[in-house]
Amino acid sequence: MVVAPLVLLAAALLPGLPLGAGAAQAQTVIKLGASRTSAVTVPSGKSQDVRADLPFVEVAIGDAEIADVNPLTDHTLSILGKKIGTTRVSVYGEGRKLVGVFDVEVSYDTSALATELGRRFPNSRFRVSSVNGRILLGGTASDGIALDEALSIARQFGPEVINAVKVNAPQQVLLEVRFVEASRSAGRELGVQWNAWSKNGRFTGNVGNGTSQLPISQAIGTTAAGVLGTATPPFGFLVGSLISNGMQIDVALNALEERGLIRQLAEPNLVALSGETANFLAGGEYPIPAAGTLGQISVEYKKYGVGLAFTPTVLAGGVINLKIEPEVSEIDPTVTVSIANGLSVPALTVRKASTTLELRDGQSFVLAGLLQNKSKTQQQQLPWLGDVPVLGTLFSSKSYQKNESDLVIIVTPRLARPARPGDPIRTPLDNTLAANDLDFFLGGKAELDRRPAVRGETAALRPYTGHMLELAPGGANVAFQ
Repeated sequence: MVVAPLVLLAAALLPGLPLGAGAAQAQTVIKLGASRTSAVTVPSGKSQDVRADLPFVEVAIGDAEIADVNPLTDHTLSILGKKIGTTRVSVYGEGRKLVGVFDVEVSYDTSALATELGRRFPNSRFRVSSVNGRILLGGTASDGIALDEALSIARQFGPEVINAVKVNAPQQVLLEVRFVEASRSAGRELGVQWNAWSKNGRFTGNVGNGTSQLPISQAIGTTAAGVLGTATPPFGFLVGSLISNGMQIDVALNALEERGLIRQLAEPNLVALSGETANFLAGGEYPIPAAGTLGQISVEYKKYGVGLAFTPTVLAGGVINLKIEPEVSEIDPTVTVSIANGLSVPALTVRKASTTLELRDGQSFVLAGLLQNKSKTQQQQLPWLGDVPVLGTLFSSKSYQKNESDLVIIVTPRLARPARPGDPIRTPLDNTLAANDLDFFLGGKAELDRRPAVRGETAALRPYTGHMLELAPGGANVAFQ
């Protein structure tokens, strides 16, 4: 404990200054008494004058490393904050009689922080105080970005900041994402098919890659077994072997033309609080065998389906900052990976994007797009014979495959507000009704539409909403209305 005696030299050196003139400059008034304890907050590295309601002779401070106390008059004293913390000051009168005690809390410079926040954010109302050596930031902020910047500034004054600020702007964001994909495929195939019959079986195959429906050894013996499947010997040897074994051969023209069009649409919607990350997945998990300990096989699960993860931040002027990761994936059974014990693991077809953008409430934007065009041409023929003009067509097989894929990802953020109490919220089943036995068995209807029928309404008269995707030779066109 450090004791500071009262020195009254100021009045003697300055005769024109009354003894109580320091009271006009006092910032804080404390009330002393045996049954009360006042508190004084002093910024670290700064001094503050304190006025007592009772006269005193000397003071004593508990921890001199936290603050220094120097008496100025018999009613005022100066406190210098040195280190963040709290200590107690005892005040004594004549005969070292205890007049009272008060606590001194040395905190960060909250007044300078409040001035800086008021200058930078005139539309916000921040309150700054100190609690147990920490900065307490309260009041209201105009938007989320103002709150984030205010917290960053407050951390420059002190490492620990308690956030008690409320944001005036609506902070819930609804994100609408649309995956629109159109895939078009076209294929052509032209070849010659050779069919052979015998008493014991039938052999069918295309030129160069035939397959046996019954054991060929039963039909033509061991000499020509599997000849057409391997296409190793010359074609003339094959035909001669088949004829010599009493088989009948027919030649069939194999021509095929295919066209296909697939349109896919996925629309995940998700609501999140400003500054928080939300995740959404509508799909499932499929098992993947994995090698375990001691030769055992464990099972891991891979997610697939329609997924969405985004972090919105509401900025000033209704602008919404989005960190978004949409994804649509599905199991592709055409691509597999074989592992031990004859197990096959299918692959995934994935369409996803990850980016950051800023939009206003209700604005739509094409987040990503892909136009893919793949073509494949394959020709199989017998050596030499397939090169003969016109006649070589009988000894060759040609195929052509073309695939076009057009994909766009469209996002639309909206500031979401909850419904008023008592307002009904519509669901997808509001306009449907389960079918009875008569409608189900005789009418073939699984559900009925509750909405009344409107006469004279045609598809051409209905208002156009949503998006329009066209597969043009030059690329994709996306239109909104």
